[in-house]
Amino acid sequence: MKKVMVCLLAVTFAMGLTAFAQQDNNMSQTQADQAGAKAPLMTLKGTVKAEGDKYSFVNDKDGKSWDVMNPEELKGHEGHHVQLSAHVYADKNAIHVMSVKMLKGSAMKSGDSMSK
Repeated sequence: MKKVMVCLLAVTFAMGLTAFAQQDNNMSQTQADQAGAKAPLMTLKGTVKAEGDKYSFVNDKDGKSWDVMNPEELKGHEGHHVQLSAHVYADKNAIHVMSVKMLKGSAMKSGDSMSK
């Protein structure tokens, strides 16, 4: 009888661990899905603005200004017209830049302002 009880206890324990591990995995997937829904990867065109070490990006499409979460990605592009690939956090009014591409004519515009 003791052997049966020990076996039943072991099976119950194993089933509990399996259920717990499955629940934890489902929660992680839900959190990842929610993060992706809040911060879609978008392509944006606009101008980089800098005030000290704080960078912002002004979107051409709607004129909206976004705070930049990782300003080191935009260093050297101050005042330039660029195309960004970025995760957009609308609830935080911020973007996380994944890549930066200078648009044609951007260097000439900054050069023109310097010669005046």
